[in-house]
Order: sequence, then structure tokens, then C-alpha cells
Amino acid sequence: MVKTLQMNFNTASGKKVTLTVDEPRVDLTAESVAAAMQVIIASDVFEWNGATLAAATGAKIVERNVTELVKG
Repeated sequence: MVKTLQMNFNTASGKKVTLTVDEPRVDLTAESVAAAMQVIIASDVFEWNGATLAAATGAKIVERNVTELVKG
């Protein structure tokens, strides 16, 4: 089972952006993720097409099964 944390944001220009973290910690809470998203926005280190992240719009953990058929 592969897990990813998807954090969704809107930019200052209104575009939607998703930041994805592979294999997030198992002890994450909604509060800790929301706080981390606010830190990401406040740090002002990410931008998309010249616009910085302006608002957190949601987050989710996605689980999927991956079966590797051919290893290269």
C-alpha cells in the first residue's frame, strides 16, 4: 500500500495547486496538517506561474495498491 499526503492550495491569482508528500507519517492529525499548510503559505517559498500560495483549501491522505510487474 502506497500512501501520499495531498495538500491543496489556491494561489494569489486564484489557481489551484497541489503539493504531494510521499509516505507521510502515520501520526498526522488534521490540526497538524492544517498548521503545516499555514507555515508553508507564510514561508512564501512556493509559487506557481509567478503567484505565491495564498490559501489552504484542503488536504487528504491517498492510499493505493501498486503491483510492480517488471522491474527495470
